[in-house]
Amino acid sequence: MNQVIIYSSRYGSTLQYAKKLSEQTNIPTVDYREAPELSGMRTIIYMGGLYAGGVPGLAKTFRGFSLRDGQKVILITIGLSDPDEPENRQNIRAALKKQLPPDLFHQAKIFHLRGGIDYQRLSLSHRTMLALLYRSLRKTPLEQQTAENRALIETYGKQVNFIDF
Repeated sequence: MNQVIIYSSRYGSTLQYAKKLSEQTNIPTVDYREAPELSGMRTIIYMGGLYAGGVPGLAKTFRGFSLRDGQKVILITIGLSDPDEPENRQNIRAALKKQLPPDLFHQAKIFHLRGGIDYQRLSLSHRTMLALLYRSLRKTPLEQQTAENRALIETYGKQVNFIDF
């Protein structure tokens, strides 16, 4: 095995994408907590859900890793915000930049997909955090809100699914 899809998924959207990509490519999937040694891999695809600006497991998975000749790293983020919005892409990439060594960040191919959210399935801490954020954002004048903020306000408390294979 010299190719692998590594994923971090808390609520399932990223896992759905990882399974679908695995079906289409015959590349095996593995949870980031069980990731194999990466030095011998030719292609490493990391699919991670976005939570509060970060991707769980990303820094840990690539800690001490140096990209070798012939290796490819593909990073795919899955989040609620629309990656077609330039501001959202910039925010996501800024978060990735904080989690990865500079050389890996610049050499990786990076893609962004939309996932979904079901507020009823969120952990208590995530529901609480989003409730506080929602209350704060509602008080912010519309012209000062980002596209990401407006999306959170529009979807708050709902079940939405933007998964698109």
